[in-house]
Amino acid sequence: MTWLRGHWQLLVITALVLALWQTPALIPLKILVVLFHEISHGLAAILTGGEIISLSVSTDQGGLAITRGGSRFLILTAGYLGSLLIGVALLLAGLHSRADKAIVIGLGLGMLAIAAIYIREVFPLAFTALAGAAFAAAGWFLPNTVSDLILRVIGLTSIIYVPRDIFSDTIARSHLRSDAFMLGEAFFGTATFWGVVWLAISAVVVLWCVRYGLGRESNIELAKR
Repeated sequence: MTWLRGHWQLLVITALVLALWQTPALIPLKILVVLFHEISHGLAAILTGGEIISLSVSTDQGGLAITRGGSRFLILTAGYLGSLLIGVALLLAGLHSRADKAIVIGLGLGMLAIAAIYIREVFPLAFTALAGAAFAAAGWFLPNTVSDLILRVIGLTSIIYVPRDIFSDTIARSHLRSDAFMLGEAFFGTATFWGVVWLAISAVVVLWCVRYGLGRESNIELAKR
C-alpha cells in the first residue's frame, strides 16, 4: 500500500494511456515515439562516424531513417532500444529533476532543429515542427508542473510502446523487413532472434526503472513545485 500511495499518479497515467491506446487520442504520442526511434538510428550513425541523410515518420506510425556510413550493426540496433532509453530518460527527468521546464524547452528546440535539418516531406516536417514548437512554448509559458507532466506522459508512452512494437514487428510479424530482419540479413540470426534479445533488454531496462528509478515517492507535489 505504501508503494501505491507513493506512485498513484504514475499508475493513473499508465492506466489512461492503456485505456486510450487504440483511440485516435494516442496517435500523436505514438508517432512521437516512432520519431524517437528514427532519431536513435540517426544518432547511432553520427556517433559511429556516419551521418544522417534524412528522417521521416508517417500517419500510420511508420518511419524511415536514411543514414550514410557508421556502424550498421549499431545503427540497426539503436532504433527500438534508443527510443526506449529516450523514454526512460524523459520519465526519470520528470521524476527527479527540478529543471523540467528547461528539459521540455530543450526537447522542443531539438525537434525544431531536426525538422529544419533532416526532414523533407510535408507531414513529418509539419508534425515535428509543430510538436517542437508546442513543447518549447509549454516549457516557456506554462508552470513547471505542466512540463513535469509532459515528461512523464511521453516517457511512460515510450516505455509501453517500444516492447509492444518489438513484439509486433519481430515476432508476431517476423516476415516484415524490420530492423531485426535486416540485422539478421547483414550479420546473423533471424528477426525473431533479435526481437527476443531486444525484448529481454527492454524488460531489464523497464524493471530497473521500476525498481530503482522511481524512488520511494513519484507523485507531483504541487505545493513544492
